[in-house]
Amino acid sequence: MASTPKRRRKNPRYSSPPPPPPLSSAVRTLSSIEPPLSLLPSKAEFFKLAAVVSIAVSVAVACNYVVTLFNRQPKPFCDSDTEFDYHLSDICDSCPSHGICTEGKLECMSGYRRYGRSCLEDGDINEMAKNLAKLVESRACESYSQYLCKGVGNVWVQGNELWNTIDNDNTTYLYAKQKAMEIVGNLLETRDTGTGIKELKCPELLVEHYKPLSCSFHLWLLEHALFLIPCCVLLMGFGLMLRRIRRRHYLSVRAEELYEQVCDILEETALTSRSVNGEGEPWIVASWLRDHILTPRERRDPLLWKKVEDLVQEDSRLDRYPKMLKGEPKVVWEWQVEGSLRSSGKKNKDSINKRKSSEQSNLGSNQVIRRLKPGEVLKC
Repeated sequence: MASTPKRRRKNPRYSSPPPPPPLSSAVRTLSSIEPPLSLLPSKAEFFKLAAVVSIAVSVAVACNYVVTLFNRQPKPFCDSDTEFDYHLSDICDSCPSHGICTEGKLECMSGYRRYGRSCLEDGDINEMAKNLAKLVESRACESYSQYLCKGVGNVWVQGNELWNTIDNDNTTYLYAKQKAMEIVGNLLETRDTGTGIKELKCPELLVEHYKPLSCSFHLWLLEHALFLIPCCVLLMGFGLMLRRIRRRHYLSVRAEELYEQVCDILEETALTSRSVNGEGEPWIVASWLRDHILTPRERRDPLLWKKVEDLVQEDSRLDRYPKMLKGEPKVVWEWQVEGSLRSSGKKNKDSINKRKSSEQSNLGSNQVIRRLKPGEVLKC
């Protein structure tokens, strides 16, 4: 049996490499190697993951800051009585203003309170100082105002006397008193006496607020007396002159009215006496006529009736002559009827008035007749 020929194995070291696969087959191979789409997170899940990570980082940072803040001890204060400059030192903080620092501790001066690591001014002490300064001001200004108004009191008041009345040993009160003295020194006038005592005086503008109204008015009158006296004299003279002019006008007008009444009464009396066959008296006593037509107030003014008498005396239609009545001399007035122009004028006026009144009555009756309806009868 014939034996099959054996193939020699080729040595790989000396064998030629196989030919490369085609390009299409290589692309297919790479596409089959890509990971699936479900392996990577989506866009929404990525934003959620970023938010969670940022919140966690923020919480961690905040917790670390709070722990560090609470665990950190504040720096001590540098002693205020040392000459070394600790402003740029990290060992201690500089002592704040209005503070006293010893062994790293802070104490505020009188009148200041500690707020944190600083000293702020105490509001209660400021209010107390203002009240003390107001009290001293009122006492000094009232003393000066009494001196100006009544001549009692002092212009300059000793400061020791004012402060001793409100003295107190309290530390807070002493500090408020010191501040009040500074306020008063800026507000009031001060001067030093030879004995070292300081005196206080209220300024002129400030003392005006402490004067009573009556005192201010009195001082104003004294200050402007040289100007006010001539003005008052002129005003009084003008007032008297105006009053005299008004009185003259009143007397002239009222005297003419009374004169007209006198003429009417005398004329009527004279006409009446002639119409009754001369039995009546044609004259009237002047004093009786005066008391008849004048009011009680006008009787107290003799000048008014004097003017009426002057008008009667100037009238030629009136006679004035004395007559004895019951043993007493009287002055009587009488109207001259003969040739009188006044009686005719008066009669004409009376006739005209009667005519007008009759016409008005006729007109009224005609209007009433016109208002009546046909068939109605006017009843009297």
